[in-house]
Amino acid sequence: MEYISGDKQNISQSEASETERWTSLIGGSAMVLLGLKQRSLRGVLTALAGGGLIYQGATKQSTIKQAQEAIGINQPIKVEKTVTINKPADELYRFWHNFENLPTFMKHLKFVKVSNDKRSHWVANAPLGGSMEWDADIIEDRENEFISWASVEGADVDNSGFIRFKKAPGDRGTEVKIVIEYNAPGGALAATFAKLFGEEPEQQIGDDLRRFKMLMETGEISTTEGQPKGE
Repeated sequence: MEYISGDKQNISQSEASETERWTSLIGGSAMVLLGLKQRSLRGVLTALAGGGLIYQGATKQSTIKQAQEAIGINQPIKVEKTVTINKPADELYRFWHNFENLPTFMKHLKFVKVSNDKRSHWVANAPLGGSMEWDADIIEDRENEFISWASVEGADVDNSGFIRFKKAPGDRGTEVKIVIEYNAPGGALAATFAKLFGEEPEQQIGDDLRRFKMLMETGEISTTEGQPKGE
């Protein structure tokens, strides 16, 4: 068995630390340059992520993986909301299942185009006047009860989720529950930027469901929706 002295171990660890530090510096610099060239939201986020790696490399505070976790890269965003709507489940299911109806009350969506009984194409607003696009497939579809979906490979925003329609207690209509999980560009960092542009995911989905409730119960969405509420 080869004996490794403490000095050799320290040298080996120091070399590994130095290699890791330069990997962070070089990788971060490349991300910053790439991000600045793109001149888009994705570019801004890439540049900021690169800046985070440069900082970590310069200060030797953590590994690349820890740096990524610290700024939110690869951290999925999950939103779960429930609302009770005074309408039968079959009516709500039919309206929602035609995904081309969704931009009516989902203000972040520009449009949805249904390709066939499984796939649809989605285009959503993005900060800085941009757009994000993806195709999604229905994964499970139980009539009047449940729809689940997931984006396909190559989506600008990887996302998946489901909506469930369940009879509410006391004959009060239908309990509608939606759960969405997605990885926006830059992960949680993107969510932070989204808040600055008034697009915080949890609030956004909650507002969408309130507009859906209003539309289904009254046939229209109030023009005052989204304005500050009085005391």
